Amino acid sequence: MRVPFVAGNWKMYKTVSEARTFVAELVPAIREIQGVDKVICPPFVNLMAVNALLEGSPIGLGAQNMHWEEQGAYTGEVSPVMLAELCEYVILGHSERRGYFCETDANVNKKMRAALAVGLTPIVCIGETLEENEAGKTAEVLEAQIANGFVDISLPDPEKLIVAYEPIWAIGTGKAATAEGANAIIADVIRPAIESLFGAAVASRIRVLYGGSVKANNAREFFEQPDIDGGLVGGACLKVDEFTKIIQAAI
Repeated sequence: MRVPFVAGNWKMYKTVSEARTFVAELVPAIREIQGVDKVICPPFVNLMAVNALLEGSPIGLGAQNMHWEEQGAYTGEVSPVMLAELCEYVILGHSERRGYFCETDANVNKKMRAALAVGLTPIVCIGETLEENEAGKTAEVLEAQIANGFVDISLPDPEKLIVAYEPIWAIGTGKAATAEGANAIIADVIRPAIESLFGAAVASRIRVLYGGSVKANNAREFFEQPDIDGGLVGGACLKVDEFTKIIQAAI
């Protein structure tokens, strides 16, 4: 049985002082919630401060991106070995990285391999645009993202990879996919594509999240679906009460 997983992607929000205040309130609010893996992913500059505040708590810490090289002349980048000292997870291939910073499936693949090599658990995002969705190309796009992004990945432990289905047209728009529709995409497209690479046993154990305008008032609808194992939460994770309710909905 797959353990529910809820991750909060802070994106480019909260200064270090704001992060400290937020986490000091969040930890006691969600510490005792059992039966769900809880992770927060703040900006790079907050990782050290948040790491210290989470010490001894059951809340995981993740980064929002990384480079695939361990070191080098890559001004402004952060390497997997740097992150491995501070956190356990890293978001890769988010639609904003793909859209604004021209990241490709090949880039995502290199980052996945680099993350796994240092013990980080990648949270790999896949999803289609509104135009692709309306043109009936959802399956084609997702299958290509998995085939190209997950190629040559060695995965002895299925729990060391998290997949997040984030229909791009539902991110930050307030327009979420239906719970049944998202579940059907995961069950009929995403898991079979993963199975074609890793086999049925691994595909059945990899957790697949939904990400796209997940809020306290709709989270339960999504999490009740059999193939949705939790959520990658954006704006709603920036409020302690809202994020707490979303985590509770995952139990």
